[in-house]
Amino acid sequence: MSSQPSHALSVQEGSPHPLGSTFTGDGVNFAVFSAHATRVEVCIFDEAGSTQIGCVTLPEYTDEIWHGFVPGLLPGTRYGLRVHGPYEPENGHRFNHHKLLLDPYAKAHMGVLEWAPELFGYTVGHPDGDLSFDERDSAPFVPKCVVVDSRFEWTQTDRLRVPWQETVFYETHLRGFTIKHPGIPEHFRGTFAGMARDEVLRPIRELGITSVELLPVQMFVTQSYLEDKGLSNYWGYDTLGFFALQQRYMDGPHIDEFKHMVDRFHAHGLEVILDVVYNHTPEGNELGPTLSFKGIDNRSYYRLMPAGDGPGPRYYVNDTGTGNTVNLSHPRVLQMVMDSLRYWVTEMKVDGFRFDLATILAREPDGFDEGGGFLKSCRQDPVLSSVKLVAEPWDIGPGGYQVGGFPPGWAEWNDQFRDTVRAYWKGDEGTAAQLAQRLTGSADRFNKRGRRPWASVNFISAHDGFTLADTTSYNDKHNEANGEDNRDGHSDNRSWNCGVEGPTDDPAVLELRARQQRNMLATLLLSQGTPMLLAGDEFGRTQQGNNNAYCQDNEISWVDWEAAETASGRSLRAFAARLLALRRELPVLRRNRFLTGHYFEELAGKDSTWLTPAGDEMQPAHWEDGHTRSFALLLDGRAPVSALPVAAHDVSVLILLNGWQEPVPFVLPPAPGGGSWQLRIDTTDPALGSDGEGGFDRYVATGRSVVLFAARARA
Repeated sequence: MSSQPSHALSVQEGSPHPLGSTFTGDGVNFAVFSAHATRVEVCIFDEAGSTQIGCVTLPEYTDEIWHGFVPGLLPGTRYGLRVHGPYEPENGHRFNHHKLLLDPYAKAHMGVLEWAPELFGYTVGHPDGDLSFDERDSAPFVPKCVVVDSRFEWTQTDRLRVPWQETVFYETHLRGFTIKHPGIPEHFRGTFAGMARDEVLRPIRELGITSVELLPVQMFVTQSYLEDKGLSNYWGYDTLGFFALQQRYMDGPHIDEFKHMVDRFHAHGLEVILDVVYNHTPEGNELGPTLSFKGIDNRSYYRLMPAGDGPGPRYYVNDTGTGNTVNLSHPRVLQMVMDSLRYWVTEMKVDGFRFDLATILAREPDGFDEGGGFLKSCRQDPVLSSVKLVAEPWDIGPGGYQVGGFPPGWAEWNDQFRDTVRAYWKGDEGTAAQLAQRLTGSADRFNKRGRRPWASVNFISAHDGFTLADTTSYNDKHNEANGEDNRDGHSDNRSWNCGVEGPTDDPAVLELRARQQRNMLATLLLSQGTPMLLAGDEFGRTQQGNNNAYCQDNEISWVDWEAAETASGRSLRAFAARLLALRRELPVLRRNRFLTGHYFEELAGKDSTWLTPAGDEMQPAHWEDGHTRSFALLLDGRAPVSALPVAAHDVSVLILLNGWQEPVPFVLPPAPGGGSWQLRIDTTDPALGSDGEGGFDRYVATGRSVVLFAARARA
């Protein structure tokens, strides 16, 4: 197609900084990185995004950045890029100026991606495959970039900066959380505006949550194979625009909607944590479409196979399992990711990030490198080093499992906590010693280099896997609705259906399931580390046994607010709220340093002591006994909370864990400091008041139960 404008647009030299499109008050500056392009054009479209009304060639090339200034353009201008250069797949180059490309730095998009053969740089079905060259225009099928006006009047001017040891994460999907919420007008359901409403935020804060982690809200696409099956990319782990918002969550290309949501979160005392995906893009491998990075500078943006005896740079490194891997070893690609993160903090005022497949981001050509460019950049950056950074510390590449391997300043999802807690309450043998590690902050993984217990983000369930209720209701996954013959999703869920697979009216099974859910909630919220709840687990949300609902934008994934109003739903939520209130009330449950088990002469005791049901201290033989199911943990509230030998004055707690199916009598140790044990939690009795009975020296723990006592030392 012709790249000539349909009407005249003037262009000036402009500036190579900042990258992307920037409205200056009298026009728009464009700057695009490409180390291997020969020409870059900016094409302007009408308001509907359907007709190209002008096109300019960026006149200057400075430090591998193409740039130019177009006078008279205003915010709201729709545009795309056409990038010229060699089409040499065997050398890693896939330039095709017939394909309209998204600006990697675009702050907003309009329109949706429509899958069509024109999106591909090669001719689909051609005998030469990706070595062929397609000359059809892709503009009618791709979204258009939008120039934004970033001005916004905030009512909450500062981030909340919730201390790590007080943090409680709540993972949720913005659309799924709001789409059926009865307190949201229908027009706002599934949007940032709906999530911003007081009817949504107030109950989250009242539950005891401090930080809401939103599944991806950056611009993502649904792959064609899902659309062909009538499914969608519900979770959003296929980001194409690292600076732009997902348009379906908005009324239009107006970033103010997101800013207003963040402002309301902060007004309610809630942090906003974004789940972000910088490890791959939806452009896939050599047979994938050309949508942005592949056509701008494929050889820079992606990790390609090395030249030589191997397959060569025609093919992509696939450590993500999605076809490609973003090349953060390249300085400009690393800059893009860092610029994106800083944008969300400084311009959008979010409070932190959870990084999908974070091991990928720390990979250099030789593999995971704890001193790699991305991790070093985050550590020294004055903006990013001050926000919450959470890693999903695994990928499918060599050496990809890195729980505990990230540097100081990072927290990490701890799947060992999830697996151990589920296995213990399921009744698996030989889990007691592992559970002890998880209860006390997983020091075996994180107690090094001055890291703190909060580095372990503990969870029982997350978006990926069974919900808490399904962990107690299904032995096996039931993913038939995903259209993959139930082959997808994890098979090792460490779940137990309590005797019946799926829904039941059996009151004994329902009571046991409810108690097992309370047991796991209690284990999570009474453990050292940073707890994370999956939205809806506090009232028993189910996905009908689907443990991989990534493509289910329907009742399988949506939060069922009617279930929250049932008697069982209200009871479980009240119990979760009580646990979180206890966590706030009792500092010993959220110590900012690891428990050591060391003896303190001035206290005549240890900061933590493991006890048998008979009241004796646990010995190695007890831990090595695979049949050990019942034990207790004593946390002395007088133990120093810093390296200074200064006694604390916190309340002590005693946690009884009975994973055995029968009642077990416990002999309670003397309360530290001469206090008296007061019963605060028994998962057998969810209605137990906060001011439970006192003066216990013995207690019979019901089969499969958690019991918490608290005692204040005498003055």
